[in-house]
Amino acid sequence: MAFDIHFPPPSPMAPPCNTLLLLSFFVFTLSIFSTASIHNHHHHHHPLDPLSLHELDRVRTIITASYHNISFHYVGLDEPDKSTVLSWLSRHTASKPPPRRALVIARLNYQTRQFIVDLSTRSIISDEIYGGSGYPILTFEEQTAANSLALSYAPFRASVSERGLKVEEIVGLSFTVGWYGEERRSRRIVKVMFCYLDGSVNLYMRPIEGITVTVDLDEMMVIAYLDRLTVTVPKANGTDYRESEQKPPFGPRLKGITVVQPDGPSFTVHGHQISWGNWEFHLGFDMRAGPIISLASIYDLEQQKQRRVLYRGYISELFVPYMDLSEEWYYRTFFDAGEYGFGLCSMPLQPLTDCPQNAVFMDGYVTGQNGSPVNMTNVFCIFERYAGNIMWRHTEAGIPGKLITEARPEVSLVVRMVSAVGNYDYIIDWEFLQSGSMKLSIGLSGLLEVRGTEYTHVDQIHEEVYGTLLAENTLGAHHDHFITYHLDLDVDGDANSFVKTHLQKKVVSDNRSPRRSYWTVISETAKTESDAKIQLGLKPVELLVVNPNKRTKVGNYVGYRLIPGSTVGPLLSDDDYAQRRGAFTKYNAWITPYNKSEKWVGGLYTDQSRGDDTLAHWTLRDREIQNKDIVMWYTVGFHHLPCQEDFPLMPTISGGFELRPSNFFESNPVLKAKPPTQVKWSSCPTLMTDLP
Repeated sequence: MAFDIHFPPPSPMAPPCNTLLLLSFFVFTLSIFSTASIHNHHHHHHPLDPLSLHELDRVRTIITASYHNISFHYVGLDEPDKSTVLSWLSRHTASKPPPRRALVIARLNYQTRQFIVDLSTRSIISDEIYGGSGYPILTFEEQTAANSLALSYAPFRASVSERGLKVEEIVGLSFTVGWYGEERRSRRIVKVMFCYLDGSVNLYMRPIEGITVTVDLDEMMVIAYLDRLTVTVPKANGTDYRESEQKPPFGPRLKGITVVQPDGPSFTVHGHQISWGNWEFHLGFDMRAGPIISLASIYDLEQQKQRRVLYRGYISELFVPYMDLSEEWYYRTFFDAGEYGFGLCSMPLQPLTDCPQNAVFMDGYVTGQNGSPVNMTNVFCIFERYAGNIMWRHTEAGIPGKLITEARPEVSLVVRMVSAVGNYDYIIDWEFLQSGSMKLSIGLSGLLEVRGTEYTHVDQIHEEVYGTLLAENTLGAHHDHFITYHLDLDVDGDANSFVKTHLQKKVVSDNRSPRRSYWTVISETAKTESDAKIQLGLKPVELLVVNPNKRTKVGNYVGYRLIPGSTVGPLLSDDDYAQRRGAFTKYNAWITPYNKSEKWVGGLYTDQSRGDDTLAHWTLRDREIQNKDIVMWYTVGFHHLPCQEDFPLMPTISGGFELRPSNFFESNPVLKAKPPTQVKWSSCPTLMTDLP
């Protein structure tokens, strides 16, 4: 199996490692993995299972037998055609699953190569050289090497000495450089910037401004150096976020709280298949996307069968453009999945802090630059959430002589992963509700990227500084986060349509009612991709995916609707080079016909891409989408205007959306839901008068 399952220990684990320590651990793991034994589990894989440790090692063996000095940048499942998977499922999985294949993206002799490896025949069945724009994900190892090279560069050390800084307290960080209209570059490069420790582990709060070292990743050599100005490094005092370093006064300590399930969890895990309540789904891990939810179906009590809702869902890209136009900042327009690997940056989740006491943990596997597989421990936690929410209730006081109250507590199942892409920690939750809803949320925490400045008070500022003064010599840069989800909804089958339901005001011009206005519903079924592009917030609209071939008993089309959270769109101009690459954020929702090759909204090769392989480009074909197998792409956005409460570390801010049944069931599917068994406490106050 590609997951190991862990139950939490009885006591808390050590605090999570920071990203730089994880890089060191990752490289160390690679160095020892070749001597470790890999156990081959003799069982049939589900067609959508991610590659196991054994399979990843086999891929490395097959590729390196034919190619030497090759650099692995992505290895993942080459998923079978959707029709093949659905056909296999329709036979109740009794037949042999389709062949297992791996997609490999690598660098060799200054070229990007794309392989398909057949694991059953142990052979390379496709080998292509990519000649277009863009490059693959950066590896941890080459980032570490570039940072070390820059730190040892003689002109850099001279600049450090002139500033009176200790070189041993400096940390290098590799930044992708984007694209700004140049002809296609012949070099893969990063710009290495620097931060200062010396009294704090919060390196992002202590930037060394003005120095840039440009490194060629293929040659691993410095190709440019710039020391253009000297700025005061922000002080270390007040920046350390570790509990052990905090000084009084402290906030009040709350009394103990936990979640206890004396009978164990209500969900079961078989390989990658998870069953809970009326839900069944498949959970996978990918080094670029992170968590992938597949084949999500819900049991219909009335129809007495599982009904599919989602074929495959995951985060396709995270676009993070900064608004600072200065020399060291203008190119900071990051694509966290396509440039750095969202799954590759996943962190080991900590019991009792990242996840509650009742969580179960799972590992995932990635590949290092030399092709050796690496076990990423505790990348997922799965737990049942009960936070005192109410699933449904009603009190009826209108019947004379009676008071009727019925209520049901809300219990849900959560799948969580945390990815620390540099300074930001992204908390990804997939939450399944008994009502048939899926809530997808993303929380943003971690550290800001700040720019050093000579300003110590806002009254000194009389120019555009592209941010907020958070502390002395510390500017928090304005920036955005756009998280785009791939949602291959299969609402009770794979032939679906997209319906925009507009809420329209009607004026009453006759005497049929004392009222002067009301609103009504105007529904429009999108026929082609251009019909389905939606910018939310301009006017009220409901977004539905329906199955036009299935109706309820009273004649409504069965469907699911998307309920947005806050609606945010880009403010950059369409011709801005960063926005050309991130054009998939122009609309909150897009619909495309299913195409196995269309997975990454920013393009398969995102680093230094030019925007010619994005969702916006695909939809120029304006393909038919009515009563077809369709995919929804939905973007959650944040405009981040930093404030002092974000210093030195940000409290989590969250956003997301809900996929909710809309005439999918004949009636309320949780009307007959049984509440969980009550847990008896020996000494539990029930009245406020019992409390001290």
